[in-house]
Amino acid sequence: MVNGKILIVEDDRTLLNVLKYNLTKEGYSVVTAVDGVEALEVARRDKPDFIILDIMLPKMSGFEVCRILRKEMTVPILMLTAKTEEVDKVVGLEIGADDYMTKPFSMRELLARIRAMLRRVEMQVPTTGTLKLGDIEIDISRHTITKGGNILSLTPKEFDLLAFLAKNKGLVFSRDQLLEKIWGYDYPGDTRTVDVHIRWLREKLEDNPAKPKRLVTVRGVGYKLEG
Repeated sequence: MVNGKILIVEDDRTLLNVLKYNLTKEGYSVVTAVDGVEALEVARRDKPDFIILDIMLPKMSGFEVCRILRKEMTVPILMLTAKTEEVDKVVGLEIGADDYMTKPFSMRELLARIRAMLRRVEMQVPTTGTLKLGDIEIDISRHTITKGGNILSLTPKEFDLLAFLAKNKGLVFSRDQLLEKIWGYDYPGDTRTVDVHIRWLREKLEDNPAKPKRLVTVRGVGYKLEG
């Protein structure tokens, strides 16, 4: 039984073959690309359910590939990086990646993340309705958000995070709770992922992101959304 189609974009052919072997053994259908240009071609042609995307690629960087694909599709994207600098991780999340892993990584953890993220996609039930927060309007069915009548450009994870907090307006959630609710991890994740998404939501929602009035921090606890 095929669990879904995964696109692996990796120019290290040894790692590419290892990933392909293990994912195929787990029941996934696998397509591959070894550079950024080919990655776009394969993604558009084969429409994968999940993308593993290396940052350092020939012809076009993984960052640029992610930026382009995110405008065209909502497929989950997990970025791979050999670097440990925080800026790489932040940039990856900023342009729409759903998660990242730093090389070297364990195959067991990679498989766990893939299963969790795909399970979240499968469990998402289409809903209808509109949520309003002052001049902000969240259209759940159309997956759009407007502020003062202007459409905001949000990544899929930013939308999910905002919609979840809006549905639970006034309730405080810890970083771990948000990580589990939005990213669906079955193991302790990196809470910096939550902080990065909160920061970028504030940049788009708040009149003064340095002094947020809507998406507020409850010191020592977590975050909540005020109406």
